[in-house]
Amino acid sequence: MPKKTPKPSFDFAQWQAKVQSQFRGLDPNDPSRWPDIPRNLLLIVVVLVVVAVLWYAWLSDLGSRLESERNRENQLRAEYTRKLGQAVNLDTLRSQLEQVRQYVVQLEKQLPGKAEMDALLSDINQAGLGRSLQFELFRPGQEVVKDYYVELPITVRVTGSYHDIGLFVSDISHLSRIVTLNNISLAPVQDRPGVLSMDALVKTFRYLDPDELAQQQRTQQPQRAGGPRS
Repeated sequence: MPKKTPKPSFDFAQWQAKVQSQFRGLDPNDPSRWPDIPRNLLLIVVVLVVVAVLWYAWLSDLGSRLESERNRENQLRAEYTRKLGQAVNLDTLRSQLEQVRQYVVQLEKQLPGKAEMDALLSDINQAGLGRSLQFELFRPGQEVVKDYYVELPITVRVTGSYHDIGLFVSDISHLSRIVTLNNISLAPVQDRPGVLSMDALVKTFRYLDPDELAQQQRTQQPQRAGGPRS
């Protein structure tokens, strides 16, 4: 019978020495001239580092997106809860809106027109005279035009007893038209015991007539169209 050729055994020590020899005297400035084993090992390390960096960047981006979506979820939940509350209270809100509209209508009815301002000023004057007050000053100022109404300030100085002045203030508050007293100051009148002098800024209001309202709207339209300018 033919003899079997024995298989050559793997010499681990020789292989180890060969590998170690390839790692000796490596030039770190020129990896392209390295032997196969260290060059391939360096390539694997570089690939692993690049993959790890890309993986970390991708996970970081996912984390940021996840946090953003969580915040958005909280905002949507809050908005949903708010709108749900509005929907539940819709009938109540409509009722309150109708009450506000009725209140606004009542206030508008208390505003005189331009032609009625003379009568209102006369009512203020008569309220003082009816309480035995003496007008030292009754000077209407410049009208201030607002969006839907006009404000007329009147500088007033009256003299009389403390009781009569108090009744005059009460009468002003009960006029059918809206009249307010502002910047009130009281001082005794010299040489007249028991007599006080009251200085006040009386403000009355009237609604804009159709021509004034149209002019006001024409004035506001260019401003709204242009918007704020820097």
